[in-house]
Amino acid sequence: MRRWRLSPAPPAAFASPVVLTLLSGVGTQHLARSYLDAMHRLMPVTFCTVFAVGGSGRIETVSAASSYGSTAERTAERYVAQRFDLQDPNMVWLAARALPKRPQLWLGHQRAEEVADPAYRAACYGDVGIRERASVLLLLPGGQRAAVSFYRSLAQPEFGASDFEVIEAHAELLAAATAAHGRSAAATQGVVQAEFGSRLLGLSLREREVIDQLRAGRTAKEAARELGIELSTVRTHQYRAFRRLGIRTQKDLLRAA
Repeated sequence: MRRWRLSPAPPAAFASPVVLTLLSGVGTQHLARSYLDAMHRLMPVTFCTVFAVGGSGRIETVSAASSYGSTAERTAERYVAQRFDLQDPNMVWLAARALPKRPQLWLGHQRAEEVADPAYRAACYGDVGIRERASVLLLLPGGQRAAVSFYRSLAQPEFGASDFEVIEAHAELLAAATAAHGRSAAATQGVVQAEFGSRLLGLSLREREVIDQLRAGRTAKEAARELGIELSTVRTHQYRAFRRLGIRTQKDLLRAA
């Protein structure tokens, strides 16, 4: 596992289709998809994930995209539900750093076998056939930290020097787009939370108990154990509560909460 600091670079001449594709997801639910599609024009990539955490430690941005199916999206949901950001070496490393006076950028490279936590390694690498990731890491003066990661599967070649050069050349653009996306999300967060709070008041007592367990990052099985009820009962209350809250997944719940 290695990381290296990126210094401000002179303006680069990017291909217009790459830039337009990369920026097309800012302020939408398709941020990682736009990054993945843009980088696909330049090199092979299997997944892309974007995770941003606020200065308080609250997850603020979660976005994932796959070259095939929805594997990355499901993995991201598991990452959030089990708070793997507290085990993720990139996010832990960023959280431990002193706050800078100016935004700082790094490039990181991590192979699956370098991940110490077995549950995190299995969920985000082994179970989905991922070999390694290359990440653009951003730390802001306010303590906000973000990681934009590109993954390669076991069927693809390892990242090489030319691949790192491509990512490094686009690092500042990726960081700026991610920061802009975060500001866009923050602008609407108050309205969304107020609306979500009013919907929570409409839930039954048992539905709120189940939702509280899920908001704490527990799985449905863990919630059933904590509440002393059957898993099928948890699933029923979860389904009804999600429908009333206007959400579909636990990731949606954690975003809105």
